[in-house]
Amino acid sequence: MDFRLSDDQCQLQNAARAFAQGEMRDIARQLEDADEPLSKDQIKRYAEMGFLGVNVAEELGGLGLGNLEALIVLEEFAKVSPAVAFPIFESSVGPVRAVEHFANAALVKRIVPQVTAGEITVAVAMSEPDAGTALTDLKTKASINDGKIRIDGQKRWCSGGSHADAYVVYCRLSDAPGARGIGAVLVEKDAPGLSFGKRERLMGFRGVPSADIFFDAVLVAEENLIVPAGGFKNLMQAFDLERCGNATMCLGIAQSALDEALAYVQDRKQFGKALIDFQAVQLKLAEMAMRVEASRLLIWRAAQNAADGLPSILDSSLAKCFSNEMVRDVVGAAMQVMGAYGYSKEFDMERRLRDGWGWGIAGGAIDIQKINIASALVGRRFDQRS
Repeated sequence: MDFRLSDDQCQLQNAARAFAQGEMRDIARQLEDADEPLSKDQIKRYAEMGFLGVNVAEELGGLGLGNLEALIVLEEFAKVSPAVAFPIFESSVGPVRAVEHFANAALVKRIVPQVTAGEITVAVAMSEPDAGTALTDLKTKASINDGKIRIDGQKRWCSGGSHADAYVVYCRLSDAPGARGIGAVLVEKDAPGLSFGKRERLMGFRGVPSADIFFDAVLVAEENLIVPAGGFKNLMQAFDLERCGNATMCLGIAQSALDEALAYVQDRKQFGKALIDFQAVQLKLAEMAMRVEASRLLIWRAAQNAADGLPSILDSSLAKCFSNEMVRDVVGAAMQVMGAYGYSKEFDMERRLRDGWGWGIAGGAIDIQKINIASALVGRRFDQRS
């Protein structure tokens, strides 16, 4: 078992790092200050560099590489900020991959190449006011008649809401209870009857818009069906890959926090010597490094075990849960090491703390990942309703 990256993987990593660190740091600060997403021109620049859809098939405009390569690129951008990394997240591990894996050929050929070319972005619309963790309680309904799909309902906590060009909408496509009635439909932003609420104001994730989505007799072509009723399992399989992306966002944030703290303690002096010469600081740095490296290995194992397919729920939940907890601890420790400078908005550490905390809520909360892990260990799902 070789844990070293290949020469090609190292070259890809270095190219992503050079671009992200060289071109995106100032832009990341602008997005943070303005709370605005990347422009279309900036996203197209990503496409020109080959960073969108790294693990998407070449015939669909991607690089045709594996999940590991996609996550390597994502980490380098996440080190700068989640806002500049988000288009890469969406194109490589986001909802468009559900379209690629499960939708009909016509929809795949119409949507996926536009994403990899940087022409459109696709977001996921899952949660509702009364269905977050209990996702199978969702009430948004869709019905198919005369070649059209009608959708009625409301979605909440949609990252990309009001900004993305299309949405993978989880909805109830039959009267079957629970997961058996759930499927997904692609709805484009200009569909009649589709509207958005006001922008959410969140603790972090600045530069990643979020808003309620309202479906008032929205009509789309039947071709836009991604999975029919009963396809919830397929949707969750695609979401296992998104969990690895979530974990990688945490990894990038934590690694950048460790890097900045490490540089700071070697430069900053107190009591006549550098902070790094104090044993308490040395121990804290070692603990941070151990957790970051453990996170990376869990993520890479999940990606490698899946190759270019979809990771298992056990591998992806282990990686996400550990990384969600890890980033909170590591960035908190880095902030403490830097003292008032870590708490100041003149530096990036306080932003990392706000952003890092959110990934443990997004994509399935930490405790839900632990339930997934326990379920996988014993080989059965647990009934949370009884």
